[in-house]
Amino acid sequence: MTYMAHVDQYGWFGIMGQGAKETILTPALCRAARGLLDWTQADLAAKAAVSRSTIRDYEGQYHEIHRATEAQLRLAFEDGGVRFVEIEGAGIGLCLPPARSI
Repeated sequence: MTYMAHVDQYGWFGIMGQGAKETILTPALCRAARGLLDWTQADLAAKAAVSRSTIRDYEGQYHEIHRATEAQLRLAFEDGGVRFVEIEGAGIGLCLPPARSI
């Protein structure tokens, strides 16, 4: 089966088709990002427009999430100020930008 190449909204180059690209957001990163922002699962659900049970089940590793749901969660975290960074030799990490002084 032939797949088409594409660049997604995050600038990642990949091949279109299910299973073509690994997810960036893991259950542990989801919990950590919520912790950085001091958000509850309900807060994230409201900001990402997904159900709280989806977040609960994903973070509890009861099931995977669809790529579209992952994108919604990541955008909510990014809108909240979390940055996903690739750390050489370690994988994906999280950070908050430095606080601005007024």
